[in-house]
Amino acid sequence: MKLTHFKLGLCAALLAAASGAAVAQELRIGLQEDPDVLDPHRARTYVGRIVFTSLCDKLVDVNEKLQFVPQLAQSWSWNDDNTVLTFKLRTDAMFHDGSKFDAAAAKANLERAMTLQDSMRKGELASVAKIDAPDAQTLVLTLKQPDATLLAALSDRAGMMLSPKIFGDDTAAVGRNPVCSGPYKFVQRVQNDRIVLDKFDQYYDAKNYAFKRVTFLPIPDTTVRLSNLRAGGLDILERMNPSDAQQVKSDASLQFATVSGLGYQQFYFNLANGKRAETNPFKDERVRRAFELTLDRNIINEVVGGGIFDPANQPFPPASPYHSDKFPMPARDIAKAKALLKEAGMEQVKAELAFGNNTTTSAIAEMVQAMSAEAGFQLSLRPTEYAALLNEAQSGNFELLMRGWSGRVDPDGNIYQFVTCKGALNDGRYCNPEVDKLLAEARTVPDEAKRKAIYDKAQAILQEDAQAVYIYYQPWPFVLAKKVTGFKPYPDGMIRLKGVAFAQ
Repeated sequence: MKLTHFKLGLCAALLAAASGAAVAQELRIGLQEDPDVLDPHRARTYVGRIVFTSLCDKLVDVNEKLQFVPQLAQSWSWNDDNTVLTFKLRTDAMFHDGSKFDAAAAKANLERAMTLQDSMRKGELASVAKIDAPDAQTLVLTLKQPDATLLAALSDRAGMMLSPKIFGDDTAAVGRNPVCSGPYKFVQRVQNDRIVLDKFDQYYDAKNYAFKRVTFLPIPDTTVRLSNLRAGGLDILERMNPSDAQQVKSDASLQFATVSGLGYQQFYFNLANGKRAETNPFKDERVRRAFELTLDRNIINEVVGGGIFDPANQPFPPASPYHSDKFPMPARDIAKAKALLKEAGMEQVKAELAFGNNTTTSAIAEMVQAMSAEAGFQLSLRPTEYAALLNEAQSGNFELLMRGWSGRVDPDGNIYQFVTCKGALNDGRYCNPEVDKLLAEARTVPDEAKRKAIYDKAQAILQEDAQAVYIYYQPWPFVLAKKVTGFKPYPDGMIRLKGVAFAQ
């Protein structure tokens, strides 16, 4: 255990306990990382989405069965050719600044998400040609072509609503003081220490939210996070270290709640993003293949994953109807890896592996460093705070990157932005026009079987190009204090606080 992590976690617990004494019914949630910017149009972290779930309502949400359900939109309907989507909105929703949520506000949000220079939502809303607000309760999206992915996008950050009053020339100001319409309003953020939200009493469903305050505490060390929960400094933690599962299950003071997720962990290569790509040995497809052949996903699952990190070789988990059995899991083969490196003229490969600085990914990075060394890879390790890691990835400051994706209900959300030539999350700048063509077509096909066939074609190309290496599918293991009641784990990994309370 790193002393700095211990101090950080201990301070977080003590400060949380102190603030909890002053505020009745405070819920404290331990996060594995500190979120990036608190602006849903510009954000890209999983833990940020957890915070947004309490802060920013969306047009639609998903239930525990991953079905779309109303949130700010009470209902929706398509025209006959699936090119016009009409929402009927709630009439009783307000933003945290007291202004009313209506169709004009929704229109302003979607247009900002589509046009803001550094918006991460542009690709998710690329099919939208026009947005109309004919009256306060009606929002109409006219599309360029049918888009089977759009509702899923609007059930996530693309559909989150901010008060248009805060939109202005200073884009960064929105993330410093976000004003949304969710059950909790923003109070304070101390970078790498805490995010504090207070209950919004004018929320239309306020009666079903028990806590007066919700505090999110980033504690990267899983041991410290669990110790804080046991000591009473936390009430819920996300992404328990799988190796702690047995002791958590046997601890009568704790509750273990886990669910299979929609996301994955992967290795990602810088192929064409900036100067570091120019000298990156992984630009050679044979080197990428050789690296994958050094990995034993089953060992990673057993040693680090505690048996719950199901090995992955594609972006769609087994629970998805779009998961394909056409791509068998590559077995570890050091001799073949060495032969590929020799063929590429690189019997020794020096490269840097960047990854998020937390207990689980650090353990995987060290294991992969040792595994790949047997074939001639000399990986230096660069642990980095996760939000900073994503910023560096975006700017091209990496050769090999390990990152996670929390997963999306629609398969497009697990692949399109990462592999298309201009994808907002394509930090490695992989580009194959045929893949772009296939994934664009898949967005327009509502029939599941036909759509899966298109994804299979795209995956065949991606596998041939060795575009990325998937490691495991991401489960969501939560641990709760005994006093927490009403909590349900959702496959999207979000923490929804409706109906959650402390036992009396």
